[in-house]
Amino acid sequence: MGRTVSIFPLLLAAVLAGCSALPDKPTRPAQYDFGPGPVADAPMDRRAPLAPLALADVEANGPLEAGTAVLYRLGYADAQQLRPYALARWSMPPAQLVRQRLREQLGQRRTIVAAGEGAAMLRSDGRQPLVLRVELEEFSQLFTAPAQSTGLLRLRATVVDNLPAGEKVLAQRQVIVQRPAPTADAAGGVRALAEATDAAATELSQWLETVVR
Repeated sequence: MGRTVSIFPLLLAAVLAGCSALPDKPTRPAQYDFGPGPVADAPMDRRAPLAPLALADVEANGPLEAGTAVLYRLGYADAQQLRPYALARWSMPPAQLVRQRLREQLGQRRTIVAAGEGAAMLRSDGRQPLVLRVELEEFSQLFTAPAQSTGLLRLRATVVDNLPAGEKVLAQRQVIVQRPAPTADAAGGVRALAEATDAAATELSQWLETVVR
């Protein structure tokens, strides 16, 4: 009996030691988007509304097409390599986030519909509204030094007219925007890319006023 009692603390210690050796729960990646957007009604714009516009899905290639990783480049070491943060993800593919922001910005003065079926609802005199097509070419955090980086966005916008014979390109513009990241990590890159997207949307909106009146 005495031997059994003396062995019990050793067995308990062994069990506890085994429990402490169990692996920790895997850390889940943080998910980011561009923030809540407008949180209050904007002042009434008394200017005449602009012509409706059909917005196509934003196109992208490679990891920007369907991936959700927050991407960065080390411009000072190997700028050709696009690297993903292990513990940072977008809530949806960047192309979808950019389209969402573009629609919010462009919709302040004109009706925005989806290209295709949505555009058919706005048919006037037998013609559909002009279509804005956007290609997202770069969307990453670019490090120029270990503690210094920017959010880099590059896109190409094309306005096309849907004619019976096919699409006719009316105008095209490349937009390149960089915004400084407040911190040299994923959270800083996300904030910089959100600000770069807002700036690009504003630039596109101003350009479209000269193309689609």
